[in-house]
Amino acid sequence: MTATIHGERVLTELDHVRLSKLQDARSHPALESLLDFAEVMRSREVPADIVTMNSKITLVDTRTGQRDQMTLCYPPEADPAKGFLSVLSPVGMGLIGLRLGAVAHWKTPGGDERSARVEEILYQPEASGEYTL
Repeated sequence: MTATIHGERVLTELDHVRLSKLQDARSHPALESLLDFAEVMRSREVPADIVTMNSKITLVDTRTGQRDQMTLCYPPEADPAKGFLSVLSPVGMGLIGLRLGAVAHWKTPGGDERSARVEEILYQPEASGEYTL
């Protein structure tokens, strides 16, 4: 499964540093691309409409209209059955740094192209004044 980095992405400085450490541990081309091309902002300055690490969001599948809530997390906390999605998964890589209303794109294990729109950001740590999560 792979994610393609489409469009403008914004990362907080802290997310960029933490994701860079994940990149050091393993080769991940989509993560490398994200780290190279994303706009990096101070956590206190990131807009509330950006999907950052530990954000809880509602996605709407662009093909089926199915709605899902999930929290974007680091690999050790991932538990898809409970709605915790690893940033290194194709879906997670497609979401990190997107703005509200943007569409994430990724491929399934079978090679199918999938996409979902960021419908809501229910919780973003930075918008809640939590800058060290």
